[in-house]
Amino acid sequence: MFEGLSNKLGGILDGLTKKGRLSETDIDAAMREVRVALLEADVALPVVKDFIARVKQGALGEDVLRSVTPGQMVIKIVHDELVEMLGAEPEPLRVHGNPPNAVLMVGLQGSGKTTTTAKIAKRLTTFDKKKVLMASLDIYRPAAQQQLQQLGEQTEITTLPIVFGERPVAIAKRAMKVGRTEGYDVVLLDTAGRLHIDQELMDEVADISKAVNPGETLLVTDAMTGQDAVNVAREFKQKVGISGIVLTRIDGDARGGAALSMRAETGAPIKFLGVGEKLDELDVFDAQRVAGTILGQGDVVGLVERASQVIDQEDAEAATQKLLKGQFSLSDMADQLGQLRKMGDLKGLMGMIPGMGKIKNQIKDANIDDSAIARQQAIILSMTAKERTNHKLLNGSRRKRIAAGSGATVQEVNRLIKQFDMMKKMMKKAGKMGKKGMMGGMPGPGQMPNLPPFR
Repeated sequence: MFEGLSNKLGGILDGLTKKGRLSETDIDAAMREVRVALLEADVALPVVKDFIARVKQGALGEDVLRSVTPGQMVIKIVHDELVEMLGAEPEPLRVHGNPPNAVLMVGLQGSGKTTTTAKIAKRLTTFDKKKVLMASLDIYRPAAQQQLQQLGEQTEITTLPIVFGERPVAIAKRAMKVGRTEGYDVVLLDTAGRLHIDQELMDEVADISKAVNPGETLLVTDAMTGQDAVNVAREFKQKVGISGIVLTRIDGDARGGAALSMRAETGAPIKFLGVGEKLDELDVFDAQRVAGTILGQGDVVGLVERASQVIDQEDAEAATQKLLKGQFSLSDMADQLGQLRKMGDLKGLMGMIPGMGKIKNQIKDANIDDSAIARQQAIILSMTAKERTNHKLLNGSRRKRIAAGSGATVQEVNRLIKQFDMMKKMMKKAGKMGKKGMMGGMPGPGQMPNLPPFR
């Protein structure tokens, strides 16, 4: 997400930092380019106009024009205004009142509403230790209620038993009654969607809302629909009332205009981002982190959060110690590759690392992707336990056997072994240097070691 916008803004703002002093003409020219970049990213025109006006006002201040590093100060102003546009403070779900707290899930058909309901339920259960009940109110779409039931089984979260012929309002009331009598903290109500907004849909959602008085009404909308997502949000806000937005499929939306326009156009905060199809791929929306991503500063907090969900802390510390002592084996490498795959799309993860945008061509040439990681893991798993412990045993015939067993070529096996040796040497050297020396000796952006490409 934001890849195109990030690349363009990065180029524009880098141009400003290369100038020792900035004139009003320099800033005007840069703001014209920023305006075009935002419009091409599908950001709504009124939002763009307001954003450019605020940035320009701040950038033309005497403190900036007379500063020793005016370019850096302009970047900070752009960052701060992006945060303001997106919503300065994260707004968590209001589910901590007297139980059961009702959360109403609304949106059009196909927006990912049912899957998002299960994702939020899993997050509330895992991180907030809430007892959650899910209920499907969608009696129109074939097997919609069964879909939520299956998702409940996958996440081990209770779903309200299905009573065929029951109407949506009655289902909602029954769910709240079960929530009260059986001690649930949160009741998630997954309402029906339509292919387009109509009065019947709005009336039904309004009736359900009156019956349960939800603490949150979350609109789930597809980021890939761009400005259509903003229009849908505006309609729901006016006709039903929404307290928050969940943007889904942002991993497929390279422009990001919907996210940038949503808060300013509707006044409703974005609360979650659906970053993938898996049930744990739901991120809390944080304007500071999103602004950092747009400006190429990465999202280290998000990366750490993603890692903490799939990596055991003690295992990670033990693996790090082995790596720094040069005791890292191919079995350990296979475990690390497996954990990396669990964290999600590799390109998305790379974008969360500060400075990676500036070496994107090197990354592209290295052919680093999820399929390459899977192939490397398959190669290691095709080895015997002794071979993984001592890769010096891998003569020509063994490498042919491993290649055949993993569906790889002998050249790919050789490249993996070479990468493993280089990694061991580099990390063993870093371990000897100590913590301070290690950080000082690690390559920075633009200084990546010439590792053999993943193919």
